[in-house]
Amino acid sequence: MVIEALREVYDPEIPVNVYDLGLIYGIEIDPENNVGVTMTLTAPGCSMGPAIAQNAEWRIAEIDGIGEVSVEMVFDPPWSPELITEEGKKLLGID
Repeated sequence: MVIEALREVYDPEIPVNVYDLGLIYGIEIDPENNVGVTMTLTAPGCSMGPAIAQNAEWRIAEIDGIGEVSVEMVFDPPWSPELITEEGKKLLGID
C-alpha cells in the first residue's frame, strides 16, 4: 500500500511517479506501522524537493492504520536514469 501511495506522487517536471522514477531508496515499516522513507531527487538543487517529500508524506499518512510518517531526502548515492523501473521506462518511452 505504501508503494501504491508513492505511485501517486509526481515530480511536476517529469510525468512519472517518484517510485517508478527510481527516487525511492528505501521504505521501512516498524511494528507500530510507522513508516520511514528515504528518497532522492533527480537533481540536488530541485526547488520542488520539499513539496515532493511533503506530498509523499501526506499520501502515505492517508493509508488506514499508518502511524507516524517520515521522509528523509538524501543525495548519496546520486540518482541516475538506471534507477528507473521498467514501468517508468515504459511511461517515458525508453526501451
